[in-house]
Amino acid sequence: MKIEQIYTGCLAQGAYYIESEGEAAIIDPLREVQPYIKKAKEDGAAIKYIFETHFHADFVSGHVTLSKETGAPIIYGPTAKPSFDAVIAKDGQVFKLGKITITALHTPGHTMESTTYLLKDENGKDHAIFSGDTLFLGDVGRPDLAQKAAHMTQEELAGTLFDSLRNKIMPLADDVIVYPAHGAGSACGKNMMKETVDTLGNQKKMNYALRADMTRDEFIEEVTEGLLPPPQYFPLNVKMNKEGYEDIGTVLERGTQALTPEAFETAANETGAVVLDVRHQDEFAKGHVPRSIFIGLDGSFAPWVGALIADVEQPILLVTPEGREEETVTRLSRVGFDKTLGYLKGGIEAWKKAGKDADTVDSVNAQELKDMIGQGVPVFDVRKESEYQAEHVKDAHLTPLDYINDHLTEFPNRETFYIHCAGGYRSMIAASILKSRGIHNLVDVAGGFADIKNAGIPVTDYVCPTTLK
Repeated sequence: MKIEQIYTGCLAQGAYYIESEGEAAIIDPLREVQPYIKKAKEDGAAIKYIFETHFHADFVSGHVTLSKETGAPIIYGPTAKPSFDAVIAKDGQVFKLGKITITALHTPGHTMESTTYLLKDENGKDHAIFSGDTLFLGDVGRPDLAQKAAHMTQEELAGTLFDSLRNKIMPLADDVIVYPAHGAGSACGKNMMKETVDTLGNQKKMNYALRADMTRDEFIEEVTEGLLPPPQYFPLNVKMNKEGYEDIGTVLERGTQALTPEAFETAANETGAVVLDVRHQDEFAKGHVPRSIFIGLDGSFAPWVGALIADVEQPILLVTPEGREEETVTRLSRVGFDKTLGYLKGGIEAWKKAGKDADTVDSVNAQELKDMIGQGVPVFDVRKESEYQAEHVKDAHLTPLDYINDHLTEFPNRETFYIHCAGGYRSMIAASILKSRGIHNLVDVAGGFADIKNAGIPVTDYVCPTTLK
């Protein structure tokens, strides 16, 4: 028996490859399916099943393409109603894979079709659970995402999740291994551990939601407390996972078209495409296509695209580091952004050589900011509210990147203002969005809050966020 966790850091997502006696199963595959097919081929195995723990909201699964490529059936838990052919498992239904078995345990609550898959080894002993978004390490799945589809309140879904955990998962032995669908950094939970594998016994000790003496009402209150609004693209990803989507090969062929500066500009004007620049923030600052949006590949790329561009139908044109065009299109497709129309051939240098205007972002380091702080310059903090509450520049205005468009009226019209985040990635995203909205009187603080503290700029803990009058 082989179990392999295939973890994708930028999505904080775990897919799983399981093989026994020449038969393989994939659980919650990513959009690009060739790596799974390659693994099976290397093992001399055939993919027999594709298990989905639920209709995912934060990424587009590869189940439809993988089934088409391999002929393996897609398996969902009870109550799932996909628009394509699939096996809808009954609660307790057993699937044989070589010398092992996988049992579907219906565990509704995060969504109503949510299902945990229990793997039993060659001796019939409970070995591991693939818990999807029902149970994370340190947390459980948020119960507010499926309210509309389930016609239930988040409190009702939380109560259902409580029952699923107590009746289906917690009775299992402590040595059962827990393989969740997500880890720290995912928006599908709020308190996940950085580890990606654990034992159920340790989770019973460490996970607040599995306390043995916890009442149903206490569970509902604690699980629903502090939930932030989900990213706008979540329902669109659910729709794609439920109804199907374009083949990844077609998406890649269209998205990796090399466009001359003239063709690039024409495409932008004719389609209303967003120009998305995925280079490093320092490169973007030095020169970029006017009104382009920066979201760098080497940060939390896909989640920020989903949160800030939001509409998966939005056409996109790319400016990428040389050689990373296919990677960019692939990573966009993982969160449902399939309408990439091509990339700027030769990058920003070709754009400039073609005689086209380029924009820049003014930047200062933390020491330079310190020299101006005494003059009362306005500072805007685009980190999360929790980061701001822990510590922030004295008198700084809180304008979180997630909701930057809700704060546009708070930025000065003429006076130069300064923006920062923790390290420089998010503030450059914010700068690009503000400039695309016609707000150019900004300066980015390179190095972010880490450098600000080291420079000795006065900081304070939480006070009510201030806004400009």
